[in-house]
Amino acid sequence: GVREIVALRGDAPQGATAWAAHEDGFASSVELIEAIARRGGFTIRCGAYPEPHPDSADTAADVAFLKRKVDAGATSAITQFFFDAETFFRFRDQCERAGITARIIPGILPVQNFKQAANFARRTGASVPYWLAARFEGLDNDVETRRLVAAAVAAEQVLDLVEALGTETVLHGRLASGSRVIVAHAGQMAARRGDVLSVAAEAGKLHFFDAADRRVEA
Repeated sequence: GVREIVALRGDAPQGATAWAAHEDGFASSVELIEAIARRGGFTIRCGAYPEPHPDSADTAADVAFLKRKVDAGATSAITQFFFDAETFFRFRDQCERAGITARIIPGILPVQNFKQAANFARRTGASVPYWLAARFEGLDNDVETRRLVAAAVAAEQVLDLVEALGTETVLHGRLASGSRVIVAHAGQMAARRGDVLSVAAEAGKLHFFDAADRRVEA
């Protein structure tokens, strides 16, 4: 019953210094997408990189490669995580100028453990802003406060994106056990807007509602 596929090249095997195509496999994610598209019957999503991929020369090269993936058959793209909404908006604008019309879905990473997230970011090419490091400073042994800070940071990021892109924005996130806390904080922050009482997450979407349980447009 699978009808949606996220087609990714994948990482190098553990212990390898660089990714290399399998002799019986695909040379790139473009070839993988082309093969899935030829088979038909699937919605194909691909990866996108608001900041340069570790194997890429620069963002312009990433945008050009994303264009190839969309032309090969991908109907939308999920970005690598980022911490500054402006990073996503700049990338989106570059994609529009390149003629990419496929939907670009923002990727969100709630930071439950800052050191682990920072190491992950270094491996994936995502930048870690100073303000984020400052928020987690001194919290290594304070798990509960770290969770609250993680929820607040992710909620702020979500609301910035929804405010700019609309309530039907699809958000991809590694939410794990912190998802309910993050959604709750997003609701509390959204309520400050006056007409928004609550926010709900369903099938990867955020929906805002007023006191009469009516949908509120951002």
